[in-house]
Amino acid sequence: MLQRLEELRTRHRELDTSIEQLEASGSNDIQIMALKREKLRVKDRIAWLSSHMMPDIIA
Repeated sequence: MLQRLEELRTRHRELDTSIEQLEASGSNDIQIMALKREKLRVKDRIAWLSSHMMPDIIA
């Protein structure tokens, strides 16, 4: 699970870099929107995995 989490974090950073480059070059807005959606999906997977790796402790 830790390896998958790190892979997702790496993918999230790659998407962020790609989005910044496309925005700077004034590229296709539809392509940028698609990458942003994918980035959000990756972020959700990261959050889900993180929450399942750490137990909920109510103190």
